[in-house]
Amino acid sequence: MTVKDCKQALKESIIKNMMSKKYNFKQAQFFITVNDLASLPQQSIKEIAVCGRSNAGKSSLLNRLTNQTRLAFTSKTPGRTQHINYFSISNTSDNSAADTFLVDLPGYGYAKVPEKIRAHWVGLLSDYLISRPQLVGLVLIMDSRHPLKELDYTMLRFFSSTGKPIHIVLSKSDKLNNQEKTAVLHLVKSTLHDDGFTNFSVQLFSAPKRQGIEDVESVLNSWLYSESSISDKECLHDK
Repeated sequence: MTVKDCKQALKESIIKNMMSKKYNFKQAQFFITVNDLASLPQQSIKEIAVCGRSNAGKSSLLNRLTNQTRLAFTSKTPGRTQHINYFSISNTSDNSAADTFLVDLPGYGYAKVPEKIRAHWVGLLSDYLISRPQLVGLVLIMDSRHPLKELDYTMLRFFSSTGKPIHIVLSKSDKLNNQEKTAVLHLVKSTLHDDGFTNFSVQLFSAPKRQGIEDVESVLNSWLYSESSISDKECLHDK
């Protein structure tokens, strides 16, 4: 098999896997809450992290994605969710055997958070995002009416250094008219391209109208099933 043939077979295998396999996010179950890296699940194979500014709509996205009204909780005091929450999305009925997870990260950017707590979050989030090998991608929630705030940019620059993909979900799009939706999509895409970001995708999302759920599912499944049955090493040499 030549390198060209191998790469084509690799591409076809990935597409086949993506079409035939899908995670059922509606079967998601709460798994564990942790407050330090030492407590992260050791059996984990793949994780997708979800983060965003406080009040950007992270809990609403997780609840709509899983079709559960209280899987993820919205704190009465924005910015006070202090832990990393793991939700199992493994295709197994035995939660103890779970190895694939959605990871709900603490919201950032709320001014009333005590400095001591803020410092803990920064250390916990940065260490997790950079050093967690099981992490395959990041879903970044932004309010579609106020995208690309300074802390969003900080997160984008920080995580893009890993080379892993970022999917930007512009929430609360039901608050926009069609012209505004088109404009904000163009703004985010063009701004990030101009700033040198490459490995990202963008979509609109509305929790009340349940718009955009299938797009989110498609992206997450593509990340989780990106590996092929063909070894990468096989494509390094002509045969």
